[in-house]
Amino acid sequence: MPEYDMSSAAWISSRACNDSACVQVAYLPGGMIAIRDSKNPLQQAHVFDRREWAAFVAGVKAGEFDTPAG
Repeated sequence: MPEYDMSSAAWISSRACNDSACVQVAYLPGGMIAIRDSKNPLQQAHVFDRREWAAFVAGVKAGEFDTPAG
């Protein structure tokens, strides 16, 4: 997996965030997008290219990752 310099990344937290659970997003040079868990900021972030990010966001909006009821 390639290494990305995230030392100057501006991490964005969701407005729906609370103190115990938050996913943060950073837009990296070259169009890459990184996400991380705010509780573990030193852990390696997941990095997506624009196409992968668009597919992920579309899946979230379509409910593909919702927890099944029951």
